Amino acid sequence: MITASILTLAATLAFAESAGGLRWTMPGGWKAEPERPMRAATYTVPAAQGDKEPGECAVFFFGRGQGGSVQDNIDRWRGQIVGTDGKPAVAKIDKGQARGLTLTRIDSSGSYTGLGGPMATSARAVPGYRLLGAVVEGPGGNNVFVKFTGPVRTVAANQKQFEQLLSSFQVDK
Repeated sequence: MITASILTLAATLAFAESAGGLRWTMPGGWKAEPERPMRAATYTVPAAQGDKEPGECAVFFFGRGQGGSVQDNIDRWRGQIVGTDGKPAVAKIDKGQARGLTLTRIDSSGSYTGLGGPMATSARAVPGYRLLGAVVEGPGGNNVFVKFTGPVRTVAANQKQFEQLLSSFQVDK
């Protein structure tokens, strides 16, 4: 007999891996977190050996045509990682395709100022962080934004899983 809680969990998991007409697969070893405002999914990424903090990968979908342009998001993410001079750190930005979808990616390391999100009361920068981000351009302006942050070693140890996540995006039929 299937209980209501199992059905609720199944519905939550199904929603957590699709948004805006796109679906994806959570990488093995990552942990899905409960629903959070403005997020289609949040994953905790285990800390690499020697790191005290885990990483976090958030998948955002704000609605058709919402959430800003691809460039707006790349610029915002670029500004969240700063160098020792307090200016945005050097970032690698590239564009590619996966399953017919266009992905624009960013990779940057330095001190992370984005902890706590846009409503944070402190602009405390945490050194030794890395940000991998991608805007997945869905059909009809249904863009999904994927942001993976954490200590440099943790992100490096999970970069392959992040790439697997991105390559799993596809149109939900």
